[in-house]
Amino acid sequence: MAGVTDRPFRQLCKKMGAGLAVSEMVTSNSLLYGSEKTLRRANHEGEVDPISVQIAGADPKMMAEAAKHNVDNGAQIIDINMGCPAKKICNVMAGSALLKDEPLVAQILRAVVNAVDVPVTLKIRTGWDKNNRNAVQIAKMAEDIGVQALAMHGRTRACLYTGDAEYDTIAMVKQAIKIPLIANGDITTPEKAKFVLEYTGADAVMIGRAAQGRPWIFREIEHFIKTGEHLPAPEVTEIRSVMLAHLHDLYDFYGELTGMRMARKHISWYTKGLKDSAHFRHNMNTLQTIDLQLTAIDEFFDHLQSRDHRLQYDDLDNTDSLVLKVA
Repeated sequence: MAGVTDRPFRQLCKKMGAGLAVSEMVTSNSLLYGSEKTLRRANHEGEVDPISVQIAGADPKMMAEAAKHNVDNGAQIIDINMGCPAKKICNVMAGSALLKDEPLVAQILRAVVNAVDVPVTLKIRTGWDKNNRNAVQIAKMAEDIGVQALAMHGRTRACLYTGDAEYDTIAMVKQAIKIPLIANGDITTPEKAKFVLEYTGADAVMIGRAAQGRPWIFREIEHFIKTGEHLPAPEVTEIRSVMLAHLHDLYDFYGELTGMRMARKHISWYTKGLKDSAHFRHNMNTLQTIDLQLTAIDEFFDHLQSRDHRLQYDDLDNTDSLVLKVA
């Protein structure tokens, strides 16, 4: 979710009902603390509490220093990433690559927990590969060391994001620990969220790709779990206003050029699958200014609103493909 869960997106998700939104991964390398990217990722100005900052790295001392640095700069929760499967992260033995080395995992967790006086949480996968699922051992170790909550993606590192998430291991981990467990992986609908909560016994669910372009999924899930009923689909006027507010936050946060470029993927996610959107999305990637982006958006949504008040998808049976996966 690097490049996605920036401050504008986190604020939007919280507004839409997310109880917690975790930051993009922040490096534990102190040499990069002053870089533009790291400073932007550590920018929590105006953000709704609680502020959870995710750190990544493989050196216990550096991770402890990164935790202290981020707490000094506003973090109220430190989240340790041991779940990212990306090659550039795993190649430096960080992220889910750490699951291969349980003694190192223990050293990192202990160093971070002892370094700060705020809650420390952990994100993991079920293991390194299907022959090496060690999530139960890692979870029990984390609890013993003092980690306050565990988020778990239902795939191994080797699986990346292919195949279906498996929830049996998450259920086993829930039975083995007393700290809160947050289930993650392939939760794309209110029904799926309710199923995963009931099947695994997890205390909460984590949404990532399914919130891209559909931040209202949080309120939909909350309403469905409380009532067993679905909220109406968003009206075209609402999706238009939500997207435009999000885009203007991106423009303000990143500046005109970078903001315009960052906005492209969000515009694509908001409109993917909508009637007559293929040409609009293709054309959007050729526009080089904010004014051109906003003009194209107005024309597209004026066309939509002339047809129907509610969003209409080209393939209602394939909505999973309309959402990419706050983690």
